[in-house]
Amino acid sequence: MPKKIAVLAGDGIGPEIVAEAIKVLSFLNNDMNLGLVFENALIGGAAYDAFGTPLPQQTLNLCKNADAVLLGAVGGPKWEPLAHAVRPERGLLGIRSELNLFSNLRPAILYPQLVDASTLKPEVVSGLDVMIVRELTGGIYFGQPRGVHVAENGERVGINTKIYSESEIRRIAHSAFKIAQKRHKKLCSVDKANVLEVTELWRQVMTEVGRDYPDVELSHMYVDNAAMQLVRAPKQFDVIVTTNMFGDILSDIAAMLTGSIGMLPSASLDANAKGMYEPIHGSAPDIAGQGTANPLATILSVAMMLRYTFNETAAAERIEQAVNAALDGKVRTADIYSEGMTKVSTSGMGDAVLNALKG
Repeated sequence: MPKKIAVLAGDGIGPEIVAEAIKVLSFLNNDMNLGLVFENALIGGAAYDAFGTPLPQQTLNLCKNADAVLLGAVGGPKWEPLAHAVRPERGLLGIRSELNLFSNLRPAILYPQLVDASTLKPEVVSGLDVMIVRELTGGIYFGQPRGVHVAENGERVGINTKIYSESEIRRIAHSAFKIAQKRHKKLCSVDKANVLEVTELWRQVMTEVGRDYPDVELSHMYVDNAAMQLVRAPKQFDVIVTTNMFGDILSDIAAMLTGSIGMLPSASLDANAKGMYEPIHGSAPDIAGQGTANPLATILSVAMMLRYTFNETAAAERIEQAVNAALDGKVRTADIYSEGMTKVSTSGMGDAVLNALKG
């Protein structure tokens, strides 16, 4: 049976970086007889322009029937004046919700070739390898009530609701503990239990689930301290599990430890390891169409897809080794360029990875 991948290039630099990832994946598909087939669809601003909605039904149907989804990026200033319900980001949130992609894996790995690209001292970040597990379908991004309304006194009031059920917390806890078991058996749960009752429950449930994993060392940390510790001493962490909003923020902090947000992939999984894979950076409309975007995060997202959804570990490792080889060859896109390196375009970086794959 063919394995179907829904390809959603999206907006901004999305089409450019996705093209390079597909170039790499297509080569491996033929070289290793992986049985992958690709089908394209619109999402985000591009979908709104074509259909008046950021998540057309045909796109959603494709994603539901596919084995995995590859996403570029959504959004841009062009669509910011739109009503909240039809902004490009609602398409992304809609897929996460409709496919029940509750477990978001965001690795922050500093490649040794890029130590000097980080703004932190080499001794602080060298060897960094942290996995952030972010709950993705609950919390303040989905909670009701929400919106902006006018109060009786005429003042505008904005409302968002942070809400988690015990089952939602328990589900992401099991996901995080299982990932910790495959790494260094250390899990830090990040919350704000001192002031938010919803994360007081989060801490309680994490502790309860932890009893099922006696081989994993569980710790707890408030989110403000966790943000500080990620910058002060990031290598103290192995796996971090946290809520939707906190994970959104902390993963971007972790991204900059690695030298560039353009280096970091992500996976969003359901209970059966069906997933959506995407770089964690945005659509970067300021450089869209210039051919300067870094495609490595998207290429590494494809490696995660091969590993987590298709169980093609050897293929995933080939991509990761090829990325390392390209970096060893001193090719760099603008975001990770330094003196003495060779600056290349988006397609140039894709070619470097492809050439490394070909040996």
